[in-house]
Amino acid sequence: MSEKIARIISVIFHPVLIPTIGMFLLLNSGFYFDLLLWEAKRFVLLVVFFTTCILPMLSVAVLSLNPRFDINMPGNRDRLIPLLSASVFYYLGFILLRKVQAVPEFKLFMLASVLVLVVLLVVSLKWKISNHMAAIGGLSGTLFALSFRNGVNPVYSVLIVVLLSGLIGTARLILGKHDLKQLVAGYGLGFIVLYLVLYFV
Repeated sequence: MSEKIARIISVIFHPVLIPTIGMFLLLNSGFYFDLLLWEAKRFVLLVVFFTTCILPMLSVAVLSLNPRFDINMPGNRDRLIPLLSASVFYYLGFILLRKVQAVPEFKLFMLASVLVLVVLLVVSLKWKISNHMAAIGGLSGTLFALSFRNGVNPVYSVLIVVLLSGLIGTARLILGKHDLKQLVAGYGLGFIVLYLVLYFV
C-alpha cells in the first residue's frame, strides 16, 4: 500500500465518519432494524451524522483558528480538547435518540461510544492510542454483540468491517501515525466496550 492510498483510507474512514458508516450498516444488516420506516432510519442517520461528524468537525475548525493548535494533532495531548468536545456531542446524540424513543441498541451505541471517548481522553494524557482503530473496533464489537444477542449472522457486514479494520490499521502504520501496540490497544478498547454494553445491557 502506497502512502497516498494510506492517506485516502485514513480520511475516508476517519473516526468522525465511522459511526455514520456503522449505523448505515446496522440498518442494512438483517437485524430487526430493517423493519423501521425509512423516515425513522433517516432521522437516526441524521442525528448520528450531525452529532458524531458535523459538530466534532466544527469544534476542530474553531480550535484551528488558534495558531498554536495543530489540526493534524501529532501529539497525544493535542487530542484532549477534541476528544472532550466529541464526548459531549456524542452524549447529545444519545439524548436526542432517547427523546424520540429510538431503538434501544442505537441509544446504547451512542452511550457506549461516549465511554470509549472518555477512556481515550484519559489514556491520551500519557499515551498516543489510536482513535481510528478505537472507532472501527467499536463498530466491530457492536456487530458481533448484536449478532450473538439476536441470533443473526450479518456475514457481509462482518466481512466489510473486518476488511476495513485491516486496511485502516495498515494505513496508520504506513503513515507512521501509530505503532502496532497503539493500534491494537485502540481496537481492543473500542471492541470490548461496545461488545460488553451492546451484549449485556
